[in-house]
Amino acid sequence: MTTTKSSTKTGAAFTDEERAAMKERAAEAKAARTASGKKADGDAEVRAKIAELPDEDRELADRVHALITEAAPDLTPRTWYGMPAYAKDGKVVVFFQPASKFKARYSTLGFNDTANLDDGSMWPSAYALTKLTASDEKKLVALVKQSVS
Repeated sequence: MTTTKSSTKTGAAFTDEERAAMKERAAEAKAARTASGKKADGDAEVRAKIAELPDEDRELADRVHALITEAAPDLTPRTWYGMPAYAKDGKVVVFFQPASKFKARYSTLGFNDTANLDDGSMWPSAYALTKLTASDEKKLVALVKQSVS
């Protein structure tokens, strides 16, 4: 997760934003345990999180969400540390970290180790996003498709 020096430290190791993300993740895990067999509507949860974002982040997150769900309909939308994420077999493959989440200067499209992006012995697993051009959208779609191949 990206952090900046402007984040306030509340403990020895974590910023206020990091602690809030951990609390969100704990709430997500608790909700999943107490769902008692009911399948959560991950798409609605992701859309609700996106709706809470500041305008610039919201516009970018909306477009990323649309591109990912269209490119990889087998991925399940869900929240992860309070961020939009997309999972395969219960494991997050790709996530969107809005710039506002950790007061960063850019949003991040990140891939976890379950993503099939291997390219030799070194490859990127996260991408900075400030906007999406048509060319960027094509790259994003190709990465998402490759990640689940």
